Amino acid sequence: MLKDLNPQDVVKLCQDEGVRFIDLRFMDFPGLMQHFTVPVTELSEDSFEEGFGFDGSSIRGWQAINESDMLVLPDPRTATIDPFSDSPTLILYSNILDPITKERYSRCPRCVAQKAENYMISTGLAEVAYFGPEAEFFIFDDVRFSQGPDHGFYFIDSEEAIWNSGREENPNLGYKLRHKEGYFPTPPADSQHNLRSEMVEMMIECGIEIECHHHEVATAGQAEIDLRYDSLTTMADKLTMYKYIVKNVAKRAGKTVTFMPKPIFSDNGSGMHVHQSLWSKGKNLMAGDKYAGISQEALWYIGGLLKHANALVAFTNPTTNSFKRLVPGFEAPVNLAYSSRNRSACARIPMYSPSPKAKRVEWRVPDPSCNPYLAFAAMLMAGLDGIQNKIDPGAPLDKDLYDLPPEEKALVPQVPGSLAAALDALEQDYDFLLKGDVFTQDVIETWISYKRENEVLALDLRPHPYEFFLYYDI
Repeated sequence: MLKDLNPQDVVKLCQDEGVRFIDLRFMDFPGLMQHFTVPVTELSEDSFEEGFGFDGSSIRGWQAINESDMLVLPDPRTATIDPFSDSPTLILYSNILDPITKERYSRCPRCVAQKAENYMISTGLAEVAYFGPEAEFFIFDDVRFSQGPDHGFYFIDSEEAIWNSGREENPNLGYKLRHKEGYFPTPPADSQHNLRSEMVEMMIECGIEIECHHHEVATAGQAEIDLRYDSLTTMADKLTMYKYIVKNVAKRAGKTVTFMPKPIFSDNGSGMHVHQSLWSKGKNLMAGDKYAGISQEALWYIGGLLKHANALVAFTNPTTNSFKRLVPGFEAPVNLAYSSRNRSACARIPMYSPSPKAKRVEWRVPDPSCNPYLAFAAMLMAGLDGIQNKIDPGAPLDKDLYDLPPEEKALVPQVPGSLAAALDALEQDYDFLLKGDVFTQDVIETWISYKRENEVLALDLRPHPYEFFLYYDI
């Protein structure tokens, strides 16, 4: 992504690179990137003020059919040459506007993220919020699933999965990763090192800074590629481009990628720990002389995250599958506490570097199924609320949570256990999101109703394959 470009720069870039098409991209309400494409002759400097019209009635969670006309307004700072298009194509991320009032559409996720940043600046608490997500995903060789009134199933497969240790592969070379032993092995056990490197190289070519990549804990191709931190909206842009690159590089290699939090039973799920810090006048406001070298503002920020955690989960872990990962008693960060080293706590202060510039809060609850624009905005609003109201996060929890006696463990609150419970929590706690008109009442209500009707209820109505194992002979 080419920063600091203006409309004139973009038009010149198209001429210099022989661009033939402009791909206008925007995110739907639940969090899937959408696009439509116009010939480059349709783009001019005026396009960045006038926008392009389109029908928004078929976008999930958006306008009704009787008010479907909308405008997509491209952001010149997001210009990226598409590495996968056969014809030279320029990608432009865009905001959604009302065609009559020219105001930002309240349900446009990217607009929500920008409003969160603007609200933060208006409070005087900080000038920039940096976010650094660690998105995990699975690379499979085959996936099949189907659901109907007479059946429901899924099958997944991976050449490095432990369940294939006895498969006839002519020859089977035996390098299969055992459950929970996928963290940092070298090739040939790590069969996807070269594929991840190819993904990283393409990300770098597209202007995305990468810190590292590695195999993750689970068998069957779990991976992680870490992005270098950036400001809130820009990082959400980068994360969506990250997903686009990962999926398409894998497809080109005859493989498939999923960001589902828990596609495999009995092994680790995919999380997305999100590192966060506030800066002003070039100073990291999270650094100080309090616990673990953080500031009072950082403690209050954590207090806000902890206070609003149950509601936040509705945005940071927004699928029914998310809660197959957030299960108490395992490694998932379900405990509403903070610590400098305890990885089962929801909030952690990383201790890798003593530098004040490196001080940050790592919120470990989210997973990569989230809409990053909405999830990052919600976390920032919770943290700002913590600072504004000086919310005390309490004492840190540095004990091993797995060894706590039952009476102590019972005193540690935990995140909701289902999407339905998270939506109920959001329904009871959302005033902090309405500040600065960042999230509107309509956005909150639409999110809750969409998730309940299209996901919670849809799953509740269908028999589960495991129920046949449990109950068929009753």
